[in-house]
Amino acid sequence: MSIDSATEVFEAHRPLLHGVAYRMLGRVADAEDVVQDAWLRWATADRNAVRAPRAYLVRITTRLAVDRLRQVQSRRESYVGPWLPEPLATDVLAPGRPAPDTAERTEFAETVTFAVLVVMEALSPLERAVFVLREAFGYPYAEIAAVLQRSEAAVRQLAGRARRHVEERRPRFDVDPDRQREVTERFLSAAAGGDLAGLLDLLAADARLVGDSGGKAKAPLRTIESADKVARFLIGILRTVPAALELRFVELNGGAALLALVDGTPDTVFQLGIRDGRVHTVYVVRNPDKLGSLAR
Repeated sequence: MSIDSATEVFEAHRPLLHGVAYRMLGRVADAEDVVQDAWLRWATADRNAVRAPRAYLVRITTRLAVDRLRQVQSRRESYVGPWLPEPLATDVLAPGRPAPDTAERTEFAETVTFAVLVVMEALSPLERAVFVLREAFGYPYAEIAAVLQRSEAAVRQLAGRARRHVEERRPRFDVDPDRQREVTERFLSAAAGGDLAGLLDLLAADARLVGDSGGKAKAPLRTIESADKVARFLIGILRTVPAALELRFVELNGGAALLALVDGTPDTVFQLGIRDGRVHTVYVVRNPDKLGSLAR
């Protein structure tokens, strides 16, 4: 196989490989590094001996992501404040795939939500790999076993543990995009207008706000809990926004989100966890290291 053909094959699979790596790592930059490393492995491999390029590429990408995850997990233990995933633009969930129907889109998007990715942080690297390949991409246990060089029985055990952990801790948020957009618009209008009563009407009583700054921007270092405290915090910070602030509705991590830009540069992402028409969680990402990909 020539290098041109190898490049064509790899590019055809890049969206899949990036999807695996992002779900494993929760960082766009880390996922891109893993995919680049996978390309280097592919470019120097004996490609004529590779019978199934897709399986080969998923295998090396997953193994590289497992290794990278083991490295970054230790760094996250010293992270300043709460850790949230890096926002991922998902208006095109999987370039090159047929347009998904509603059920497939929901299932595909659910595995990249902030809520699920945060829960997956507690999984071991192998559990996370099994969960991603099985739940997000529907890989059979036998294929996952080959990827991870484990027995099929061991993979089934890992899958069971990972699924139980995620199901027990995953918040049950609405995923209907039209409903998300409607509630997000009302939420923005109330917060920007200083309408405390309007915000309280939208927030669940036990609502919470999770802010991620990594110590590099202003954001709460602890989770804010209760509707009243969340509402007052939001109104307080929106009173001090710069005149050059621009807000855009975007699709991030499978749902409606607000992107705040200052002088055209991404400054803050707001995404809401919504259930039964009420906001249960407000995710706020302000770490500039996690907003760079949105500038592109």
